Amino acid sequence: MIVLIATFQAKPGKENVLEEKLKGLIPNVQGEDGTLMYILNRSASNSGEFVYYEMYKDKASLDFHGSTPYFQDFINTVGELIVGNPQLNFYEDIASIKR
Repeated sequence: MIVLIATFQAKPGKENVLEEKLKGLIPNVQGEDGTLMYILNRSASNSGEFVYYEMYKDKASLDFHGSTPYFQDFINTVGELIVGNPQLNFYEDIASIKR
């Protein structure tokens, strides 16, 4: 499994627009078989910071997600809403609680 933590920092005044754009991905991603988790979080101390916790079955699933038209549209338009580039960190799931 592949875990991706993607962090976005909204430009001042763009927090609500960015939040809606990020939330807008979820209905489409829900139909991706290889995407096991796609959880959007907002920082408790910085209302402009958003973090996606994503888990994919394998690299092919991650690559599929990145190639979808709705994700490509997101990537092509999110730049005007965020400071810098999204911060992407990849991890391996090595132990967890599953319920």
